[in-house]
Amino acid sequence: MKILSISTSSNVCSCSILENTKLIKELSISDNNTHSIKLMPQISQLLSQTNLTLNSIDLFACDIGPGSFTGIRIGISTIKAFCDITNKPCIGIPSLTSLIYNLGINGFICSLIDAKNNNAYYSLFDYNNGTYQLLEPFCLDTIENITNLLKKYNKLITFVGNGSIQYKDVLEFNLGKNYRFYNNININSLTSTSVGIAAFNLIKNSSHSKIHSLSPLYLRKSNAERLLEEKLNANKN
Repeated sequence: MKILSISTSSNVCSCSILENTKLIKELSISDNNTHSIKLMPQISQLLSQTNLTLNSIDLFACDIGPGSFTGIRIGISTIKAFCDITNKPCIGIPSLTSLIYNLGINGFICSLIDAKNNNAYYSLFDYNNGTYQLLEPFCLDTIENITNLLKKYNKLITFVGNGSIQYKDVLEFNLGKNYRFYNNININSLTSTSVGIAAFNLIKNSSHSKIHSLSPLYLRKSNAERLLEEKLNANKN
């Protein structure tokens, strides 16, 4: 199965083509402000370099957040357009889920994406050879509340994502010895390759009968929505 996957929910704009879980080619650009400009030429270049067309692809996948509101919308609309053109299936992968496929290890894995101001998007998985059980739902909370929640498991937890780097000191202080970190920036970054691997495993494993829909997973309101609410509340007063 050939998979074209993209990741646009962070400052990295990335696209990949995989044969099942084997990477054929990945292209990445780290520039959050140009996803709308760079993504389509990047995909065109990827297809050209692999001698493939959109009709050669069996499955399209993208990350659906949490992350950049604009980036998520760009990625989803692009994949939806490809599906309409080719009549091929697509899968949306939560960013927090794709991160666990960066590691290639079994056990308890906590994905953390920095949400600024001492907050993080997080979820906890029990991962085993491509399949997983979601132990804690996708959520946004303070890093202190997250660490307090994780204490109850009393298990070795491996952290992944840029939040694990940003809040490493807090996690170490609160969790004692039951943790493991990777300082490698590539392991902690969102990538289209991991999105593609996650997509393949989701459709391959019978334990995942419910496929994630291709709709945004924001977990919090956009800046524009929050500003509008503040303005409306101020007018009421």
